[in-house]
Amino acid sequence: MRVFLAVLRRPGLWLTALRQARRLAPPGWWRRAPFLPVPTTEYVAMRATIQYGDPKHSLEPQDLLKYLAWSKSEGCKSEGRISGRISDGSWRS
Repeated sequence: MRVFLAVLRRPGLWLTALRQARRLAPPGWWRRAPFLPVPTTEYVAMRATIQYGDPKHSLEPQDLLKYLAWSKSEGCKSEGRISGRISDGSWRS
């Protein structure tokens, strides 16, 4: 919830946040609870391990805001790059 509120307070990052949610959402996200375009728990655990050294560590709001600002600054430079998603919906390790 803190992460959501941090983004909510920054309208300049809303579109970037929506784009990133769409990119990270697993295929068919609308068919599974919580019916939101959020990354899989496996992906979140992998990112938390890389970022914090602990797969159960919660995302820090400031870290997300920095990532979104970076992503926004990259803009169209990142359009068309291949994501980590494999055609069957799993992620590369």
